[in-house]
Amino acid sequence: MSVDVKTVSGRRDLRYGSLDELLADAERLVATPGTRTLGNWSLAQLLAHLASAIKMSLGDVPPPSAPWPVRIVGFFVKGRLLRKGPSPGFKLPAELEPKVYPTVASAEEGLQMLRAAVARAKTERMSARHPILGPLTHEEWGKLHLRHAELHLSFAVPGDMA
Repeated sequence: MSVDVKTVSGRRDLRYGSLDELLADAERLVATPGTRTLGNWSLAQLLAHLASAIKMSLGDVPPPSAPWPVRIVGFFVKGRLLRKGPSPGFKLPAELEPKVYPTVASAEEGLQMLRAAVARAKTERMSARHPILGPLTHEEWGKLHLRHAELHLSFAVPGDMA
């Protein structure tokens, strides 16, 4: 049975200032015994998902095509997403979930994927077209990745916080 993530309590309040801060938090989550997630995805899936999003912005993963009404909404919410991030509870079509939440064997494997993606994002231009927001600059992609990670990793609670 899936968790209604809009109503989950106990999430962490996060605000990353850089990809390095994001990566340091991810490393802490993986290294801390007893880390658990409060939503529907494992830590391994969350980390792999964040890595996939970064790879998409680098042009590696073809983005899914969003219907035009969704892209119009994207035009109006772009600024808010870059400042505040997405809200919990956005449901992807079921057929997209395996593409954006890759199967990984362990949180360590997800972390390795995220490390590699962050390393590339620091040396390569993120310039792929976003499937909902349209064209983004490298800097906008960076902000979006931080806000996106804050949402997902807010559901990951280190064992030392339990």
